[in-house]
Amino acid sequence: MIKNQWYAVLGSKQVKKNKLIGVTRLSEKLVFWRDEAGGVHCIYDKCCHRGASLCTGKLVENHVECPFHGFRYDGTGRVTCIPANGKNAKIAENYRVHAYPARDAHGFIWVWYGEYSTELPEIPFFEELSRGFSYGGFSENWNVHYTRAIENQLDVVHLPFVHKTTIGRGGKTLVNGPVVKWNENRMTYYVKNEVDKGQHPEKPGEVVDYEKLFHLQLQMPNVWQNVIADKVRILAAFAPIDEENTQIYLRFYQDFMHVPVLKQLVNALSAILNSVILHQDRRVVLTQLPKKSEFMMKENLVQGDLSILEFRKRRDLLKKGN
Repeated sequence: MIKNQWYAVLGSKQVKKNKLIGVTRLSEKLVFWRDEAGGVHCIYDKCCHRGASLCTGKLVENHVECPFHGFRYDGTGRVTCIPANGKNAKIAENYRVHAYPARDAHGFIWVWYGEYSTELPEIPFFEELSRGFSYGGFSENWNVHYTRAIENQLDVVHLPFVHKTTIGRGGKTLVNGPVVKWNENRMTYYVKNEVDKGQHPEKPGEVVDYEKLFHLQLQMPNVWQNVIADKVRILAAFAPIDEENTQIYLRFYQDFMHVPVLKQLVNALSAILNSVILHQDRRVVLTQLPKKSEFMMKENLVQGDLSILEFRKRRDLLKKGN
């Protein structure tokens, strides 16, 4: 995992008031809950006393109570009560578990995977989606590392083969570019695929007026969007579970239908098409070996893989703290 980043790890509705939820994310067992004000908290799901799972306990006055011996934890992971020692007993600093800052924003629960702090950067998101857009979507588990799932969405070469009955119709097998641009940790990549008539593909620097082309974006470390039109987007969050599993949250965003019932219908129907397309990908991606991608691998890449290579380079830099 890349340290000191905001990761989208759950849908907002998964964390309910007055209820603990235990999940594996970022290769760690974590427990989430909301306090009375609706704020979200996240701590390690293992009691520091005897190792019991905290998510099987209960909430008591915004604290997690261990089901085994009643130890209570606050949102920073600190033990605030040890019943066996008496309610007025002083509690040593070593009675704590690791905590991650958590936020509810843009319909996701985000975790700051790094050092706990009250002063953190803003959550990076596609801000235009917070103005006027509504969405519908679904979530599913893929038995691959999150890097493989992300790279599938960066792959502009596979469309006419994996999606030849849906979004890859037209046989546009020749890939010009793609043109890749970075703005801090946000990648925008521009696509110009064509039918192969014997011409040579244009190199990225040869693609004219690339800003007018169809484009997609990746916000590091794990959120992606397909800019279909000004008022239509597809968004995905690739929540890392562990080294071999990813929870994908796929959403259809639109800003053209605002009538309440029709809006929900449009958003719901979109999930059907998006599910078909995603499962076309799934059928192939789950066969890739190894399940996790790295910067340097025994692969023979082609020019059209530039966006994948750029992602690997940026991820490698961020992992090194650059």
